[in-house]
Amino acid sequence: HIATPLGLALACEGVLYAMPFEVLQADGAAPLRDWLADPEARKEGYDLHKAALVLSWHGIELAGASFDALLAAYLLDPTEANYSLVGLCARYGLQGVASDEDVYGKGAKFAVPAVDKLCAHLALKAEAVRLLAPKQKEELEKNGMNKLYYELEQPLSDVLCGMELQGIVVDAEVIAALGKELEKNISGLMLGIYGHAGMEFNINSTKQLGEILFDKLGLPAKRKTKTGYSTDAEVLEELAPYHEMVRLILDYRQLAKLQSTYVEGLLKEIRKETGKVHTYYRQTIAATGRLSSQFPNLQNIPIRLEEGRKIRKAFVPSEKGWYMLAADYSQIELRVLAHISGDEGLTEAFRTDMDIHTKTAMDVFGVEAGQVDGNMRRAAKAVNFGIVYGISDFGLSQNLKITRKEAGSFIEQYFAAFRGVRKYMDDIVIKAREDGYVTTLLERRRYLPEIKASNFNLRSFAERTAMNTPIQGTAADIIKLAMVKMDRELRERGLRSRMLLQVHDELVFEVPEDELETMRKLVPDVMESAIELDVPLKADVNYGVNWYEAK
Repeated sequence: HIATPLGLALACEGVLYAMPFEVLQADGAAPLRDWLADPEARKEGYDLHKAALVLSWHGIELAGASFDALLAAYLLDPTEANYSLVGLCARYGLQGVASDEDVYGKGAKFAVPAVDKLCAHLALKAEAVRLLAPKQKEELEKNGMNKLYYELEQPLSDVLCGMELQGIVVDAEVIAALGKELEKNISGLMLGIYGHAGMEFNINSTKQLGEILFDKLGLPAKRKTKTGYSTDAEVLEELAPYHEMVRLILDYRQLAKLQSTYVEGLLKEIRKETGKVHTYYRQTIAATGRLSSQFPNLQNIPIRLEEGRKIRKAFVPSEKGWYMLAADYSQIELRVLAHISGDEGLTEAFRTDMDIHTKTAMDVFGVEAGQVDGNMRRAAKAVNFGIVYGISDFGLSQNLKITRKEAGSFIEQYFAAFRGVRKYMDDIVIKAREDGYVTTLLERRRYLPEIKASNFNLRSFAERTAMNTPIQGTAADIIKLAMVKMDRELRERGLRSRMLLQVHDELVFEVPEDELETMRKLVPDVMESAIELDVPLKADVNYGVNWYEAK
């Protein structure tokens, strides 16, 4: 997404044009560049999102994207592993396009071919897109996906491109200071681990760690691999109650991951020209419809550890006197579940703004609100989110550190209390078996061929996916709708505030002081009205001098 383009190709009926990128940059190509930048000149292509980014970094604007074969392919089957143009052509019975690897080579053998060969390849790709588009449009219409494509995903692609180009300032000094703090904490943990072990060893070596834990300290070994004892996170969590050293190792691993991925990693991603990081949003990766990001991946900044949350202190406004403003949906997936299932208890709880985890604890444990203690609420919260993510009794037992039988009992009590949810879960599995797929409220599909598998584990996973995809996918659709509407509001109102990031259920903006009050009202209003459900949507908003303070 930041590479130098090789060339440009255009296909009209019966005519193909192709040129190396230097030609597009030449003075004589000004009319062509104007056409590319004209939003009224509609263009169809393949991965126009990346094309717009790459061209922008080289001073050329691409506007007027009306259809993207990659985006359409993703909507038509979001579980497909490969959306290459060659693969799409094969799917629709089109021939003549060579793969990029065949033309350029790969890895150390990558080389740009002679101009005539390059242009011939690009021209055939453009022609392939021209022939693909009508076939994909027909399929989108047949699947009832026109609204999803034209009113959500295609406009969102432009919104994301704007956010990516805008970027967000990362204060390198704050990151460096955090790095020093982490180094100090990591050193302290290492000394503690060595003290318990009675010797120094390589904590990052699975073999050496296994020998210390299981041979020297005599902790119960759960399972062995070909190279020695398993010391993955799941094993260590189970061993934590047996020895203080295990908790230190878990903490060490978390801090070491923060150090390598989010301290050293973030510093590498700051562009010298802008002083910002420009994350690259991927619209065509997650089967649920959620966005993912890379270079850097800002979706996975850990927030459970305070040290992880502190990383957000480095994300600051790009203008002096501006603020960071963050708004996130409150329990959006549970609200979607209430709407989709029509469960009376869940619906009533959200309509009366009752704490949903307290409500669940009351119903599952059969107590009054005043009798719900911290442990009950924590268990209810785990069950609530477990239901959304299709958790099994085994998964819940691991989460709550209880027996599988107790976890199964919790889940049964939940379904007895929320009968509408049980009915929804049963009905959606039956429907998935009949149709072979499930949909979100906006008709996003996810195909589930394994739902008829004879293998129990495969079939069970598909059934849980059938239950949670409409919930997770609809939640993803809602925040995308909010982003498209928010972008429109900012432009139409002539506001200087900028939308910078989307992280799960949260939107992050930079806002001038004189627009703070407007944005504090506008952002939650737009988010809460993105779609009409049987229960109210709720968005919490905060602001501060950095992203950390805006939480």
